[in-house]
Amino acid sequence: MSDVEPGEGRASAPARPDASVYGPSALATPANFVTVVRLLAAPALFAMIADTVATWPNFVFWTVLAATDFVDGLMARRYGTTRSGAFLDPLADKVLVLGAMFALVAADAFPLVPVVVIAARELGISLFRVQLARHGLAVPARPSAKAKTFLQALAVGAALMPWLVPYRWIANSLLWAAVFFALVSGGQYLLDGRRAATTMSRDPGGHHGPAGG
Repeated sequence: MSDVEPGEGRASAPARPDASVYGPSALATPANFVTVVRLLAAPALFAMIADTVATWPNFVFWTVLAATDFVDGLMARRYGTTRSGAFLDPLADKVLVLGAMFALVAADAFPLVPVVVIAARELGISLFRVQLARHGLAVPARPSAKAKTFLQALAVGAALMPWLVPYRWIANSLLWAAVFFALVSGGQYLLDGRRAATTMSRDPGGHHGPAGG
């Protein structure tokens, strides 16, 4: 579950024959197919968590869904990024992670407060990103955002692993660590966004880089 848009390859590297097969406006792409499958499969995971939290099927299902974020990223880089993918991929990440966290809250496996903080951060930054996009601005992700995403996945996985049921503090510690990086990365994104907006107002003809999270 990544906050970062696919990067550009080296200029000196030879172009792959299958690179950029799909244009920016394409909808039916392999990456989008994987993303939609993740979205459709997410409610099944939430129902499984509600039934019994820590089981091996739940853990494996979560691991597969989390790993497919890496898969659709590879496909996007291989066949070409699209505007629809830039919207659907972060949406799938947020639905999967926040849905799993709230399902764990409902099952008394996660405390409510850290999950609400993470959800509020995601909503606030998403709205701020929309405002930046209206002005043609995009802000690259910081390493703290990548750490936040990784820790969220680890926290959910730890809560679902049967071996760690007697050590619930491990999942909770990972969750609170994710809260810390969520707040840090959110603050950095706000500062970077305001700095980019200030730069644009001083240089209206300037160019801005690719989006990040």
